[in-house]
Parts: sequence; C-alpha cells; structure tokens
Amino acid sequence: MNPLRILGLAALCMLSAGVLAAPVIVAEKQPLNLHAIGMFFVFVLGTLAITWWAARQTRSTADFYTAGGGISGFQNGLAIAGDYMSAATLLGLSSLVFAKGYDGFIYTVAFFVGWPLITFLMAERLRNLGKFTFADIVSYRLDQTRIRTFAAFGSLTVVCCYLVVQMVGAGQLIKLLFGLDYPIAVMVVGALMLVYVIFGGMIATTWVQIIKAVLLLAGGTVLALLAMAEFGFSYETLAARAVDTHAIGKAIMGPGSMLADPLNAASMSLGLAFGIAGLPHILMRFFTVPNAKEARKSVFYATGFIGFFFLVVVTLGFAAIVIVGTDPQYFVGGDLKGALIGGGNMVAMHLAKAVGGNLFLGFLSATAFATILAVVAGLALAGASAISHDLYATVLKKGTASERDEMRVTRIATIGLGVVAIGLGILFEKQNVAFLVGLTFGVAASTNFPVLIMAMYWKDLTTRGALWGGCAGLVSALLLVILSPAVWVTVLGNAKAIFPYDHPALFSMPLAFLVIVVVSRLDRSARAERERAAFDDQFVRAQTGLGAAAASAH
Repeated sequence: MNPLRILGLAALCMLSAGVLAAPVIVAEKQPLNLHAIGMFFVFVLGTLAITWWAARQTRSTADFYTAGGGISGFQNGLAIAGDYMSAATLLGLSSLVFAKGYDGFIYTVAFFVGWPLITFLMAERLRNLGKFTFADIVSYRLDQTRIRTFAAFGSLTVVCCYLVVQMVGAGQLIKLLFGLDYPIAVMVVGALMLVYVIFGGMIATTWVQIIKAVLLLAGGTVLALLAMAEFGFSYETLAARAVDTHAIGKAIMGPGSMLADPLNAASMSLGLAFGIAGLPHILMRFFTVPNAKEARKSVFYATGFIGFFFLVVVTLGFAAIVIVGTDPQYFVGGDLKGALIGGGNMVAMHLAKAVGGNLFLGFLSATAFATILAVVAGLALAGASAISHDLYATVLKKGTASERDEMRVTRIATIGLGVVAIGLGILFEKQNVAFLVGLTFGVAASTNFPVLIMAMYWKDLTTRGALWGGCAGLVSALLLVILSPAVWVTVLGNAKAIFPYDHPALFSMPLAFLVIVVVSRLDRSARAERERAAFDDQFVRAQTGLGAAAASAH
C-alpha cells in the first residue's frame, strides 16, 4: 500500500479514537472576575491594534508566513519562548510539582532538554534551507509532491491535536475565571485567533507572542518573589516547610510514581525532548529571522527565557504546597485532603490570590488567557501554511500559483481550521483529551523529527525511505497511544492496557529511523541516485546560506 494512503487511514483512526473519549471532571462556572475581565480587554484591544498595524505591513506571502524574515534574534527568541510557554506550562507543571514534588521537576526538565538539540544541530540549517515551512527543508532534494503531501499531513496532525487541547483548556479556564459559558469562551478564543492570523499573519502573531511572553515572565517572576518572601527568600526554608507540610513528607524530594518504571520515564523523556524539534509552529519561527546567525541567537535567547521560567514554575509548585496546601479556603468544603476548588490545575491561580490578592489573580488570569490566544494563533498559522504553501501552491499548482491566490487560500484554510478548532473544542468539553498531548509529542518525535533530521544530515536519504519511515513512525505512535493506559483504560474503559506505557516515543521513534535507513539503503532507483547526488549542493546551502531567502525590507 502507498505510504500516503497509510497516512490517511492513520488520521482517520486518530479522529475515531478521539470521539470515543470518556467524561472527565469539568470546571464549574464561577462568579465574574472583574479584574481579570478588565485586564483581558486591555490585552485584546492592544493586540487588535498590533494586528491592524501588522496588516498594513503584510504585503506578500513572505510577510504573511515569516514576517518577511525581518525579526531579530532577540525578538524571535522571546516569540519562541512565548510559543512554548503555554498556559499548560504555568498551570499544569506548577500543579504537578504541587502534587508530586521531584517528579514534577523531572517532567519540567524533559520539556527543556530538547532546546540544546535545536541550538547545535538544527537552527542554522533550518534557516538556510527553509523558506516558509519545514516541508521546504525535507523536500529540498526529494520528490516535491509526495514529500510535501506527507509533511503537510504530519504537520496538520500535530496542529489539530494541539489545537483541541488548547481550545478545551481555554474553555475550561475561562469558564472558571471569567464566569462565561464554555461554548462562548471557546468561540471567543477561536474568533480572536482568526483575526490575528487572517489580518496580521506572522507579524501580528510574533508580536502577540512577544507581549504574552513578557507578561508571563513578569507575572511568574513577581508571583515567585511574593511567594518566596513568605520563606525569607530561602530555598532551604521552602524545602523544609514543604516536606513538613506535604502528605507524603520527604518522599516529595525523591523519585515517585511517575519515574517508577524506567522504560515509561525514558519514553516520556524522549517524546518531550525530540517532540519539540518536530513541532511545526516552533520550526516555522526559524524562518522569521534574516540569517542563520540570528537563528542561533533566537534559540540562545529562547533557551534562557524558557529555562528561567521553568525554574520559576517549579518554585511556585513547592511554595504552593505550603501556602495553598494549608489554607482551607482553596479546597472544596474546606477539606485539606479533598479537591482544590476549580480542579487540580488551579494551584498557580490560588497562589496568586493568596500572596497578591484579587488584583494579581486577575492579572495572572488575563495572562493565562493571553497565553492560550497566542499559542492557538501560532498553531493556526502553521496549519494554514501547510495547506496553502505545501498542498495548494506546490502540490496542486506545481509552483504556478500567484501570491494573491496563495494568500487567499491561506485565509480560507485559517477560517476552516478555526471552525474545526471551535467545533472540536465544544464537542470535547466533557471528554478526556489528555492523551492528545502524548499523541502530539509522540507524532512530532516519531514522524516529523526523524524525517527532518535525516533530510538535513544523511546523504543516502531517499523519497521512498522518508515516506515509509515517516508513516511507520506516525502509525506506530498512533497505535501505541490508543493501546496505552491513557486511552485503552482511561478513555475506552478496558480493564488492562495492551501497551503498558503512556508514551510511545521510545518504540515508535527508533522504528521510524530504522525504516528510513533500511528502505533508503534498499532503494536503487535512478531517482534515488539523483537524490543522493543532490546532497552536496544542499550541504553547501546548509553551511553557507547561499541562495537562502533574504529578509524583506519594511
């Protein structure tokens, strides 16, 4: 069977598995938070003004997809950090540290360790070889039609999974903090996403990400300082009181249940580390800078911002153990052994109220909402570019489409993605979408990353090897997630999982590399020989940037 047909069947199976998701606890609608709503409107009005300005600067497809390549390394570093520091980072990881202690810290480290890989192996070549999407790199010397079709489907799979998670998270968060009905919250997020992308393109998305990153870094830092003031700014005092307070005592300072199985821990770590290098909305950011030097600077700055923020998040989690964990007002019915009001992910918000009052809670709530808006805008732009640039302009029109037609298709694709995101967000309101996070990183690490890294570094890669290897990674990652405890037991209600691990990367990623190597080695066709011979030209371009797209003049 043609590997592209396998890809289509895999996507259909993924959709079917998602529809079978089981009910989960949903946040209850809360009274209006006037501080949060006021700050939210300030942010929205400010970003709409930026979008209006960006729309006047967007004159070509290069402007729309990559901001004309005119973003500096520092600005792009902030924007990349904004892309990566989602509401899930602030809320989810701080709550994980609050509940698990050291396990949450290890999970945070796994999210971070992929950045040196991008810095030293990928950033420069991404900028020199790519133009608008990572498919430009993969298809540089391979078959344009088949490889771009495959890369577009891989990108759309990751984008759609991530969009569903973000939209459901947005709906529940805003329902909790702003007192809006869930469907209205989802539609507000979707509508603003469409405005940012359709009118402002990458220029607007970049500046929204930068503003959001600054707000998140500032808010998290101030919250950490206010919390540490309770402990005399001493981490030793914080750790001692956290141990005394937590239900499992000293056990929070050592490996726990999340690291009990070494294979599961390794698989999770591989997925998180290498999945970063396969996320299309992250990869797309490297085409927004003028040259490879600025691309390296981007990752340098992004690594610093993200690393600092993750340390802040870990600090918040441990501080919340003492400050929130001992205060009955933040627990349902005042029971310290019971559930947190609003659910387990509201630890950072409760901490903000405890140390900064309602005003600071409103600021952090609006920042969390801004975070979701910025992330979904970046995802939508990555998905729309895969449809318009890879599928429409290159595969269907064979490079003959005008810029005007390509821009029109991009905007239509953005509207389509927005409608799909809103619809799935509403459909999945009461369903468990946690498995989609594992699937997103599993697919990125097992499908996009192996093909991308081999295309950049391995001379013998062929179209046939890339297609079969990428499809093997996608199908195996999908099947293993479906058969894992996260879906087979939690979602589908079976007694025992067929695949005992929650993350597929330890198995699906090596399989993808193996199939790529074996199939490419066995491919002795005339096309394969031409593709191998073209590597030298690609290598020169990757090292020097000769022939790479130049930045637009604005």
